[in-house]
Amino acid sequence: MKRDARTIGQVLWRSMKLQCPVCGGSSLVNRPFNLKQRCTACGVIFKREEGFFVGAIMANVVATEVFILVIYFALLLLAGFSDRVTYSILFAAAVALPLLLYHHGWSLWLAMDHLIEGLSREPGKL
Repeated sequence: MKRDARTIGQVLWRSMKLQCPVCGGSSLVNRPFNLKQRCTACGVIFKREEGFFVGAIMANVVATEVFILVIYFALLLLAGFSDRVTYSILFAAAVALPLLLYHHGWSLWLAMDHLIEGLSREPGKL
């Protein structure tokens, strides 16, 4: 499936807004830390087979590690905090960032799958 830059940008923008990557007409989020089964506007299936979102979880972990390193080096270079204060800040960031990035990681993973394979409205089909 060939995609132009505008379509790719639109799908990625929808994912950042936590909307359906296909139509943009519905939110992906049912409630905090729970993804909807399918889009209420177009019927596309969000929840795929078991293990599909392992990549989203991995991306969340990697993004958190990168942010932790950036925060650590910023604190090291720009602030003269003691080790205890620095570790406390890093610990708080290590707990908060995965929670803050949770929905966006899943949404971006779903958008990338839509761009590569397309999303189905029927279980087990593309």
